[in-house]
Amino acid sequence: MRQLTNLTQALLGPLLGTNTPGMNPMGPRITYYDDATGERIELSSVTLANWAAKTANLVRDELGVGPDSRVAVLLPAHWQTAAVLLGVWWAGAEVVPADAASAGADVALCTRGLLSEADEAVNGGEVAVLSLDPFGKPAPDLPIGVTDYATAVRVHGDQFTPEPRPGAALSGRSTDDVLADAAQSAQTQNLTASDRVMSDAMWSTERDIIDNLLAVFAVGASLVQVSNPEHSLLARRRESEKVTRDLR
Repeated sequence: MRQLTNLTQALLGPLLGTNTPGMNPMGPRITYYDDATGERIELSSVTLANWAAKTANLVRDELGVGPDSRVAVLLPAHWQTAAVLLGVWWAGAEVVPADAASAGADVALCTRGLLSEADEAVNGGEVAVLSLDPFGKPAPDLPIGVTDYATAVRVHGDQFTPEPRPGAALSGRSTDDVLADAAQSAQTQNLTASDRVMSDAMWSTERDIIDNLLAVFAVGASLVQVSNPEHSLLARRRESEKVTRDLR
């Protein structure tokens, strides 16, 4: 039986101000730092939704993703990964986290360094590689038949009609179960809509995705995600980003 709740729509609807008084869809929703490169990029709810829509159009139209698809996501905690996850769910498909990708999937999205693992996960299925380059450069030296995300996603529209009858959402679990788990996780972590949350935690497992990403969005908080954290910078960053909570 198909579900009637689309996970991305359930998460993004309130963040975009749909029936949520006081929500600012143009305010920061995810701010990404990579201390190894000096990268900083900030996305509002509107911009994140646009990227998710472009990704949803890409995976549906070019990779054949739909409600019966299982999509392996072999990507680090990164703003583009958030767009990928939301895009896959908007298309109604199931996310298979990196730690479970060997269990099999129909499509995979990965970094160049995990291409072999992605090929094994899909066993002949479609693979798209993300360079995660801040300037949108393509991934170099990709084999024939592998989609370059940076090149492909830019031609797709930034509006998407959510799949109304999605399949499982995450590791075989329903959307309603994932949403309830995210809400419970937010409560356990004492997260509220007014929080600005800083984290260097991973998104590699089902638990990681729920606790370190979805719980933040589920209560309407915003996220400051840091890769390769330089600990000497963290105190100043907490102040400049007005951080109220830390996830570890």
